[in-house]
Amino acid sequence: MSYIAIKPYLCAQYINNQMNNNELLTIPFLAGESFRKYGGNKAMGFVGEDVITYNQLEGRIRSIMRLLEDYSVKPGDKVAILSTSMPNWGASYFAITFMGAVAVPILPDFTPGEIANVLDHSGAKTLFISGNLSHRFGENASATLETVISIDDFSVISGSNGKSYREGRVPVTNYNVAEEDLAVIIYTSGTTGKSKGVMLTHKNLCFTAKQVRTIQYVVESDVFLSILPLSHSYEQTLGLILPVFNGATVWYLRKAPTPSVLLPALELVKPTTMLTVPLIMEKIYFSKIVPTFSKNKIVSFLYHKTPVRKLLNKIAGKKIYKTFGGRLRFFGIGGAKLNPTVEQFLLDAKFPYAIGYGLTETSPLLAGTKVGTCRLGSTGPAMEGVILKIHNPDPVTGEGEVWARGDNVMKGYYKEPAMTADVITPDGWFRTGDLGVIDSNNFLSLKGRLKNMIVGSSGENIYPEEIESVINDFSHVIESLVVQQKGKLVAMVHLNIEELQAKYTQMKKDFSDQAELIINEYLDELQRYVNSKVNRYSQVQLVVYQPEPFQKTATLKIKRFLYY
Repeated sequence: MSYIAIKPYLCAQYINNQMNNNELLTIPFLAGESFRKYGGNKAMGFVGEDVITYNQLEGRIRSIMRLLEDYSVKPGDKVAILSTSMPNWGASYFAITFMGAVAVPILPDFTPGEIANVLDHSGAKTLFISGNLSHRFGENASATLETVISIDDFSVISGSNGKSYREGRVPVTNYNVAEEDLAVIIYTSGTTGKSKGVMLTHKNLCFTAKQVRTIQYVVESDVFLSILPLSHSYEQTLGLILPVFNGATVWYLRKAPTPSVLLPALELVKPTTMLTVPLIMEKIYFSKIVPTFSKNKIVSFLYHKTPVRKLLNKIAGKKIYKTFGGRLRFFGIGGAKLNPTVEQFLLDAKFPYAIGYGLTETSPLLAGTKVGTCRLGSTGPAMEGVILKIHNPDPVTGEGEVWARGDNVMKGYYKEPAMTADVITPDGWFRTGDLGVIDSNNFLSLKGRLKNMIVGSSGENIYPEEIESVINDFSHVIESLVVQQKGKLVAMVHLNIEELQAKYTQMKKDFSDQAELIINEYLDELQRYVNSKVNRYSQVQLVVYQPEPFQKTATLKIKRFLYY
């Protein structure tokens, strides 16, 4: 058995400081330190509305703790949160973890059946729920649920014993929370189907929140604009715990981040830090940048010349930077692989982006790049304190499964010892299920999911994600999915029909009468294009039209299992 290993970039002074300052890696300890340092600072609020300070946030947390005590919540009890992102989400989360109970965040896009399964499987005793998601919750959702509390105003919806929330109340008990205590169970909404309860300890989460500062150091003057669900580990750790530990300000949106909501918010908040997923930046590029360069035939031709492309991308990048408020110093992209063409644009534009890689099971970060150090197609080196290695690398390509080890690796899957044993080795290595390769500079590049990899007729490895990136570069393609059906590679393609219609209207052709014929001709052209760009093993035998958008996870990855 052979390995290729990534050696973590160690900053000796930083690590020594961490070892000597007697810090406890628990949420109440580190958040408590922050409250003492930054009490008067702005903590969080809704864009365009009042903001609460860290002193006010601490007071709210303590009052929620007292309410939970009134309803017999004790250390180790499971408390679920079903809510869109808001200041009270964070306050409830901290209250739960401060008293040694276990938070169970539920993704807002879960179906009523999925919500019921999470509540039953976790054994949640109490539920915080926002009014805009109450329709997804049934009265008989769980046999273990005793109390339901509105997260909007902390009124008790069901299971009331006459006691209510009041500002200024404090918990009766002094809680001692240990680093290895369970802090949260996060139920994944993965691309492979079955939702699993990932158990993360206080140490897991705090380790990531502390170590990520070696990639991007957060200061109290930083302003975060949160656009991802807090119930996902990515936003939860890096968009909530990280800024709170460092006295920064976090702003939330009352509505989904559509352009009509997001653009005014960016202008008002002028964030210094944002976390996002590839699809958001890909949408901006293909809907805003590409059409600009395609309007003029001469410009479109010149855009394919490297010097001109760099110049045009730099000009467009400045406009986008201004659109984002003009203060961005860190634009984190994670959760899935970024389209190479889009990343090339960001590189040319000198946009302050950084790529991160990890999983819910790793709290979530494993590797990442600093702004200005990104390399096309790479996630960067291992985060300090984390070791990555390639298990059984291919002797020719160096590709193999990425294994990880560090204090950020989960405790296991809740109530699933066999599943835990499948992914965590006896000596503590976590099998990520991702295929990757490591270059001579210790930069990790991902090839795709092991479960998604297709083995060709001659035993060759085919990575559908790489074919999809080629497809998605073709004009009028919104998204795609490559699967194997009856031994053939089939590409399912969702198109921007409005753009196609506009194109044919400009050509003075009637789209409506010939829509099916036009789409089929387009798909034939797309197939020829793709097969000219990929190796012979990855040739697509069939391209089919997908009329509806693909169903996605919280981080906007396609739920592949639905289309096999």
